[in-house]
Amino acid sequence: MLTRVRSAVASLMGGVMAGGSGGEQPGGSDLPLKFPYGRAEFLGLSPDEVECSADHIARPILILKETRRLPWSTGYAEVINAGKSTLNEDQACCEVLVIKRRPSETSTPNRTPSARRRSSLPNGEGPSLNLDASEDLTFHYWALFDGHAGSGAAVVASRLLHHHIALHLQEVMEILRTPNLVPPTCMDEEPINHLLNATSHRALTRAASLRGAAGAPGSPSTPPTRFFMEKKVSQESLVIGAIENAFKDMDVQIQKEKESYNISGGCTALMVLCLQGKLYVGNAGDSRAIVIRAGEVIPMSAEFTPESERQRLQFLAYMQPHLLGNEFTHLEFPRRVQRKEVGKKMLYRDFTMSGWAYKTIDDDDLKFPLIYGEGKKARVLATIGVTRGLGDHNLKVHDSNIYIKPFLSCCPEVRVYPLSECEHGADDVLVLGTDGLWDVLSNKEVAEAVTCFLANCDPDDQHRYTMAAQDLIMRARGVLKDQGWRISNDRLGSGDDISVFIIPLVCGNKQD
Repeated sequence: MLTRVRSAVASLMGGVMAGGSGGEQPGGSDLPLKFPYGRAEFLGLSPDEVECSADHIARPILILKETRRLPWSTGYAEVINAGKSTLNEDQACCEVLVIKRRPSETSTPNRTPSARRRSSLPNGEGPSLNLDASEDLTFHYWALFDGHAGSGAAVVASRLLHHHIALHLQEVMEILRTPNLVPPTCMDEEPINHLLNATSHRALTRAASLRGAAGAPGSPSTPPTRFFMEKKVSQESLVIGAIENAFKDMDVQIQKEKESYNISGGCTALMVLCLQGKLYVGNAGDSRAIVIRAGEVIPMSAEFTPESERQRLQFLAYMQPHLLGNEFTHLEFPRRVQRKEVGKKMLYRDFTMSGWAYKTIDDDDLKFPLIYGEGKKARVLATIGVTRGLGDHNLKVHDSNIYIKPFLSCCPEVRVYPLSECEHGADDVLVLGTDGLWDVLSNKEVAEAVTCFLANCDPDDQHRYTMAAQDLIMRARGVLKDQGWRISNDRLGSGDDISVFIIPLVCGNKQD
């Protein structure tokens, strides 16, 4: 146990997380890669340019060469870390997809994503699919993936998550395309209109039987004392459910394919989907999204960290203590408990508590805490600093057989922004950034920087959003000074990978 404590403290003080110092799978792997490492496809970099971008000393900022590669004149910039890992473990993706109608009941069911990528052409425009427009469902998609203990999971998720989303949206697209249509409570491979009619008929029949059953003998028209109604499900909630299930399917795919491919580590995931005049922002991890409207900040995500999810983690450990391997305690104390304090009282809290209380210390309290450290140094099982994301299926506590994955959730929080219901100017944007940005800049600082920069740009300049993203990266990275990166007021700059999307909302209004 002492060895594990020392290892935990080393990790807490900035040691390399489990997964290899080179950022890839420890000891290497003879398995092939699922996808080769690279930078975002829309950057259009050559292999030589990718290699030059991995300079941990100069840390060159990469930006779009052609703004027409992304829809809505979206801006993007990124920079590699200052030596934390060999590769830039951030990955980015931007797509415009068109989902086709599901095959009819006479066709062989097709369970693969029926979507067509369109972002390979300027502004995401693609050729006609030879379908009636009413049969299509188009969505815009942006995503950032922040890898840890290797770039493998981030690379795979950047290539595949949007296809899982398309598949789940395809299952409900008939409902989404019909305004005010109430979804059925159950679904199979039958045509959806038939299901809706059948469901309505069953609901009416059930309601009639309930009315009859409630009346007194000889009084079939007597109003029922209780009336059970079907739960109403909004179309918006169907999109949220599609995103949530897509994250789960992506995580399962990574787990299964680790047997056949070298998919190292795990990753956080932050994505935004624009569909039918709404922005759906899904976050699993510690990246962040904010809307900047008229200079004001509207948070569109919350970070999931050991501290923010303390009660969920403690409850899981309380219900399944075997997950702690008899080495950790689910209780939290304000500091590490020492043997000489057994029998004395100390402040503590468990999953039922937001406040603190006293308890008498016993031998079980000497175990290492499930969550240890504060802020960015907080770790789950002395190993990992994020509690939601994709991958990490093989991650264990150092020198033990205790798996950490049971405590890590792949489920995102999804927030919705009513894009088409709001008036937006050319300086109103949605900012997506990995934690390398937010570690050193606050929401207010980012909003002020973006608003000020865009105000001094030509409104007709299509490069203005990419230049604003580049400016944000420069502010967070800082300049090399006295063998360290420094930002304004001589504060320490970000030494992490940083990736930023700046998405103009006024373009979204025009689109929808």
